[in-house]
Amino acid sequence: MIIGVPKEIKNNENRVAITPAGVKAFTLAGHKVIVQKNAGIGSGILDQEYRDAGASILDMAEQIFEQSDMIMKVKEPMSSEYPLIKPGQIVFTYFHFAASRELTQGMIDSNSICIAYETVETPNRNLPLLSPMSEVAGKMAGHVAAYFLALPYGGKGVLMGGVPGVKPAKVLVIGGGTVGTNAAKVTAGIGANVTIFDISLDRLKYLDDIMPKNVNFIISNQHNIEKEIQDADAVIGAVLIPGAAAPKLVTEKMIKSMQPNSVIVDVAIDQGGCIQTSKPTSHSNPTFKIHGVLHYCVTNMPGAFARTSTFALTNATLPYALEISNKGVQKAIISNPAIAKGLNIINGKITYKPVADAFDLKYYPIDELYG
Repeated sequence: MIIGVPKEIKNNENRVAITPAGVKAFTLAGHKVIVQKNAGIGSGILDQEYRDAGASILDMAEQIFEQSDMIMKVKEPMSSEYPLIKPGQIVFTYFHFAASRELTQGMIDSNSICIAYETVETPNRNLPLLSPMSEVAGKMAGHVAAYFLALPYGGKGVLMGGVPGVKPAKVLVIGGGTVGTNAAKVTAGIGANVTIFDISLDRLKYLDDIMPKNVNFIISNQHNIEKEIQDADAVIGAVLIPGAAAPKLVTEKMIKSMQPNSVIVDVAIDQGGCIQTSKPTSHSNPTFKIHGVLHYCVTNMPGAFARTSTFALTNATLPYALEISNKGVQKAIISNPAIAKGLNIINGKITYKPVADAFDLKYYPIDELYG
């Protein structure tokens, strides 16, 4: 199989889908790897390092797409890349389809095979390809909230950890999964007064055992969020329903009740956001204000720490990519339930129900296609 790795073209996306170690693993398994020129430069990986590992370097993205059996990316294809994707071509990347009807329709029309990192799910319900970037985004969210609370950047002028005699910032973390846990660790570590919301009592009990004493735990419901958000300095949205659009747990009414220059960091924006007033932003223009509240809604947060993120991501994706390339996509789907969960679209058919439900499109169970 020929594995192609184009350079990412999303705004300030400096990650890359393969490292030299991955190239070597593919070539030792008998596959060919082609990488677009300078694809790894933002992650500190030079073309010569790829060549030394056995890859060929091509100048143009069009060459990569034309020659490859499987495309490995980090972020979803941009609209300019849709025409480059061939029927039957495997595209292995983060898609977050439920956040974009345009992308979903584009991939349906391409008749390609779309395997989404974010929905690869093991039998014990772990999300092994989403987890490493959730860790990065969660830790980033704490730092981002602390940064934008500064007055020159649009915040209230509240120091996250306070000082003796002045209370610290009040931070709400909505969602106690990987993102929320890491966001709480960072903000609590700085010294903030942190509250985690989650719908699972078992999860809250677990977090209560591992978190420091300046972290509080409240069951997530509209009443509790509405009450606590009014005097919050920062709110971090960290809600995830795998592959589905994020629920809008923070309403516009709640935003209106917040104090001026409070900060929202909506990490769930990749799946449409869990804050009703959120809209996607980029690293080059990361924030906006609605009702006096500063919103940070960057859709590729880990791209800011590209080297760390690239190596963390590829450590997780490589074994699955090798399995797909070694077995072929059909055998990999049949033999590995985690990869089957990752299949979202094949030959114009949606095989992941939350994506079909998001746009009221027809769902095709994988069992009907590969019975």
